[in-house]
Amino acid sequence: MGRLDSNFPDPCHFNPLDPEEFRKQAHEMVDFIADYYQKIETYPVLSQVKPGYLRTDLPENAPYLPEPLETILKDVQNQIIPGMTHWLSPNFFAFFPSTVSTAAFLGEMLCTCFNSVGFNWLASPASTELEMIVMDWLANMLKLPKSFMFQGTGGGIIQNTTSEAILVTLIAARDQALDVLGFDNMRKLVVYASDQTHSTFAKACKLAGISPRNIRSIPTTLDTAFSLSALHLRKAVEDDVAAGLFPLYLCVNVGTTSTTAVDSIGPLADVANEHGIWLHVDAAYAGSACICPEFRHHLDGIERVDSLSLSPHKWLLSFLDCCCLWVQKPSLVVKTLSTNPEYLRNEQSESESVVDFKDWQVGTGRRFKSLRLWLIFRSYGIVNIQNHIRSDVRMAKMFEGFVSSDPRFEIVVPREFGLVCFRLKPDENIGSDYTEMLNRKLLEWVNSTGRVYMTHTIVGGIYILRFAVGATLTEDRHVVAAWNLIKEGADALLF
Repeated sequence: MGRLDSNFPDPCHFNPLDPEEFRKQAHEMVDFIADYYQKIETYPVLSQVKPGYLRTDLPENAPYLPEPLETILKDVQNQIIPGMTHWLSPNFFAFFPSTVSTAAFLGEMLCTCFNSVGFNWLASPASTELEMIVMDWLANMLKLPKSFMFQGTGGGIIQNTTSEAILVTLIAARDQALDVLGFDNMRKLVVYASDQTHSTFAKACKLAGISPRNIRSIPTTLDTAFSLSALHLRKAVEDDVAAGLFPLYLCVNVGTTSTTAVDSIGPLADVANEHGIWLHVDAAYAGSACICPEFRHHLDGIERVDSLSLSPHKWLLSFLDCCCLWVQKPSLVVKTLSTNPEYLRNEQSESESVVDFKDWQVGTGRRFKSLRLWLIFRSYGIVNIQNHIRSDVRMAKMFEGFVSSDPRFEIVVPREFGLVCFRLKPDENIGSDYTEMLNRKLLEWVNSTGRVYMTHTIVGGIYILRFAVGATLTEDRHVVAAWNLIKEGADALLF
């Protein structure tokens, strides 16, 4: 045999998880992250790079020999950060914020530390049981009825995103219906939502096998602040029944993506319950606000729905991804999604005395995400989380006041939470197309500065600028500076 090349790494010296080396490198990484948070305001909020920029900067192949962390972090600073749109920037007012906190970061560190793959109770009892406890804690904060809690007859699970929460409940509703109607009637199942419902709803319906022809998108109007009308829903349902179709599922919104419109649960539940329709409430953004008594009325009637989901990563200081889903009858979800291969069989699961979360979700493996919420709730307490939400709403109200005080602008949709929907006011002497063009140019100019990032939407045919307050680091001064920048842009456009 030939002599081994002296440059070939000695496999005996490779230790990918040496505790002391981990301690050293983790300290370096924490310092890098803390420095990033301190300097985040110095970066353009919206990345200024061109498509394909990174491929020209990085080698075509992975390195054969190891590189030191210091070299890698230099590349993060020089090549990755310029290509980042900084969602944690205090000047990020686009979409909805993805909130973070020290407690959630530490919880994520623990989650990664344990690397638990908690598909069933036995795989990690602490992972399963802490999730059950934390979901009941949050349910109590929201004042949900016991029928949604493990303390009662229901329960909850942390899904990845709202998309999965809708898909899981839709599949459960589908199978429950087909058990009665027969699989031959699959093409007759109909689902309902307002035209303001997130696009992920239609995607989930297609994945669940619902015919695209049977996805009802019910129009809303500015007159009702884009909330779903129970009268319009009833008309759509009754028309479908008369046509020999079977109403299956209704998705109700508490805080739509475009304008944070809120559908009134009670009147819609009247229609759904009358026709045996599975009623799901998507409260991804605004549901978190309902831990504050002044917003809890948006969940009135929740005892009459089948399922509810909200995303703590949007407003409860938890990192992405984290979507909490509660169901009143978990057995319907388990019946649909349960798997029991021989290699996962165990005494506890067979006795049905434990919860196996693999049967509540699409996938099998799952992370120990409840640690994030557990640390948030314990580190800050309910009072500080409520104050965090109220502070964001107060700053949004302040921005709303700025807009209202400038005769060149108007509020298009009444503000309810942390989102302000506004635009340059149309002039009676110019057409709506010109008004839209001016608002598009204003948004483009503001975002091109790198000092602020906002997004737009179109509802009811109206082009609207969205200003979403909620990034963890945002303070009053950032809102004031953003408004001054917007006025500067308007001055240039309207000069």
